[in-house]
Amino acid sequence: MKVTNMITKLKQSGVFIVLILFSVCLSAQKGGVTSDNTKISIGVHADPVISWFSSDIDSVSNDGARAGFNFGVTFNYFFGPNYSISTGLNLINAGGRLVNSNTTTFDVTTGIDPEVPQNTAIEYKIQYLSVPVGLKLQTNQIGYITYFTDLGLDPKVVIGNKVDIGTLEDQKAPGEIKTFNISYHVMAGIEYAIGGNTAVVIGVCFDNNFADITKDYEQAPFNQIKDKISHKMISIRFGVNF
Repeated sequence: MKVTNMITKLKQSGVFIVLILFSVCLSAQKGGVTSDNTKISIGVHADPVISWFSSDIDSVSNDGARAGFNFGVTFNYFFGPNYSISTGLNLINAGGRLVNSNTTTFDVTTGIDPEVPQNTAIEYKIQYLSVPVGLKLQTNQIGYITYFTDLGLDPKVVIGNKVDIGTLEDQKAPGEIKTFNISYHVMAGIEYAIGGNTAVVIGVCFDNNFADITKDYEQAPFNQIKDKISHKMISIRFGVNF
C-alpha cells in the first residue's frame, strides 16, 4: 500500500482510534489499583495551541504564529506514588508561516505548481496524529492540589497538510511536508481534586520537533534552498483525569 493511501486511512480512522483507546482505558480504570499496588488512570484534554517555525538559515524565516488545537486522551501507569509512565493519543491542528527571500516554486497537488515571489509568506496548516511517551513526576496532594511535570518524546505522523500562498488558499501540498517526525515535550501544571479520583488539570506545555519538517527540492523548477525547519508549539492544557 502506498504511503499516501495509508495516511488517508489514518485520517479517516483517527476519531475511531481515539474512541477505541478511550474505551480500553475506561475498561482498565474499572480495575482501579492493580494487585501489585500500581495504579492506572486516564484523562481527556482539549488544549489551545500556538505554533510557529524556526529556520537554520537567514533566507528562510518565521513570519508569525498560528492558533490551533490539541484534542486527545492520556493514559498513566503509576509505578510509585509520585511517578508514572504517561502516554496517549493526540490529534493536533497546528501550523505557522514561513517567508523566503528568494523566488521559489512550490509543489502542490492541484493545478500548476505556483511560483512563490520572494518575501511572500506561506501559511502551513498541519494536522498531526501523535503518540506521546513520557515520565510524569508529581507531588503529594497538598489540600486539593497536586503539582506535576511531564517530560517525554512525541512521535508524530502528518495526516493532513494544506498551505495558503498569496491568493491561493487551502492548497494540498503533501510533497512539501515530511510524513513522520518526532519532538520532545516539557509540561508543568496542577491537578485540582474535585472528588474521588477525579481531578481538573491545568498546565502549560512546550513542544519542539527534532527533525526538519519540510522537504527541499533544490533542482529546477523548484530551486528551493536546503534548510532545516523546526516546528514549535506552546499549549495550555485543559483536561480532566479519572
